[in-house]
Amino acid sequence: MLKASKKIIYILILLSFIIGCRNNSFPRPRGHFRIDFPEKEYIKFDSTCPFTFYYPVYGKIAPEPGISTPCWFNIEFRDYGGKLHLSYVPVDNNLDLLVEDAHKLAYKHSVMADAIEERRWENNDNRVYGLVYTIKGNAASSLQFYMTDSTNHYLRGSLYFNAAPDKDSLAPVNEFFREDILYLIETLDWKN
Repeated sequence: MLKASKKIIYILILLSFIIGCRNNSFPRPRGHFRIDFPEKEYIKFDSTCPFTFYYPVYGKIAPEPGISTPCWFNIEFRDYGGKLHLSYVPVDNNLDLLVEDAHKLAYKHSVMADAIEERRWENNDNRVYGLVYTIKGNAASSLQFYMTDSTNHYLRGSLYFNAAPDKDSLAPVNEFFREDILYLIETLDWKN
């Protein structure tokens, strides 16, 4: 009887190892760092450029390296490795070419983009009209736009991050800064 009890105990121990040591692991998705964003707060950009707008306090105005054209500059989001490139061009019977150029630059990202959404913009009070391109997927730029008054002014912007494009990890950052850029566009006003 004692021998049979020992056998049963050994069998139970062996079964517990067999059952307990099964490999139930499966691949888990890669995690992404949590990003803490600051509170939304804006300051007015007002310079010798023929326009004004409000931009986030966590952005720093910086000249575009190697460009001496007035009113071509960046809003740098240094804590997030991002830049909003802004370029102003006076309209001189060249609006069609400027709009086509903005369209081509946005659609250069179609190779890596899942989709490109276009949203028309109209602010009749400030005479600001244009197009906002939201670029979805693993493209280098997630948002571009151009704004004009159709007669004198043209402003183009494009948002880039100094990171490998990864739509999943950049999604919260893109959405956060998209709101800031839309606010910049909402508050854009031409001087004249």
